[in-house]
Amino acid sequence: MHATDIRELGRNPSAALRRAKDQPVLILGDDQPAALLVHLDPSALDADAVRPALAADVYKNGCVSLGLAAKISGLPLGDFIAHLGALGVEIVGPDETTDGEVSDASTWLSS
Repeated sequence: MHATDIRELGRNPSAALRRAKDQPVLILGDDQPAALLVHLDPSALDADAVRPALAADVYKNGCVSLGLAAKISGLPLGDFIAHLGALGVEIVGPDETTDGEVSDASTWLSS
């Protein structure tokens, strides 16, 4: 296993990707393990299973939009939404306007 720090990864990410083809690369932050970079060989993976799982994770973590995650997954949007539902991943979540909208709706409904 090769190790590199976050600063070096930022300077030369392609070197870490090349190394990851041969062996996992441990990414260190403040001399502590922060991440592990592994090469995903498409011929060795069941892409039909891995792509939706990766797409769901990056969507859940807010890294990509729903539409982009669906493209990454290789599934039609409706099927990807169903996949997220099966995983318990929220499609629509609260934001900074939710409390005000609930209050407005409550006032309107009580009239």
